[in-house]
Amino acid sequence: MSIVSRVATIGAAVILVLATVAPAAAQRANEPPLITLGAGAWNVLRADDKALEFRAEYRTDLQLWWFRPFVGVTATSDTSVYGFGGLLLDIFFGPRIVLTPSLAVGLYGEGDGIDLGHVIEFRDSIELAWRFDDRSRLGFVFYHMSNAGIGSRNPGVEVFSINYSIPLGAGFPPAFDRTR
Repeated sequence: MSIVSRVATIGAAVILVLATVAPAAAQRANEPPLITLGAGAWNVLRADDKALEFRAEYRTDLQLWWFRPFVGVTATSDTSVYGFGGLLLDIFFGPRIVLTPSLAVGLYGEGDGIDLGHVIEFRDSIELAWRFDDRSRLGFVFYHMSNAGIGSRNPGVEVFSINYSIPLGAGFPPAFDRTR
């Protein structure tokens, strides 16, 4: 493949992505902040050290270009805890389906759980959710968490969970309703 063909292919891919994502900018701009609650299986790709995962996140309505900041905390049934913050991108496929990749960094305490090799851990995730009329969402999430090689060991962990996101505003909860 010639260099011109490669540049044309990359250019077409960029235009396709922008054509898909850019029309959703108006939807993203109108998204309220969300409280997201999740539960799932910790360490799903290994036979040992499995646990239950519970998570709470606050997803702001601030826009940093196409991205939204978020913060959260994860706890497991074996007393591991992870506090994190990062950026996410909501990609809308029509008014209902939302694909949300995100990146985060945080601090990890292993408790009685897996030694992930360092207190600083990075998380990359992908969520696919259904968006309801009230802008709440129900979705599935898969994420990987590891220290990205900054520790002497880096076993990482994978999590599969289900999320429910509750919009703040539009009457819920009343103290945060920005429409009044």
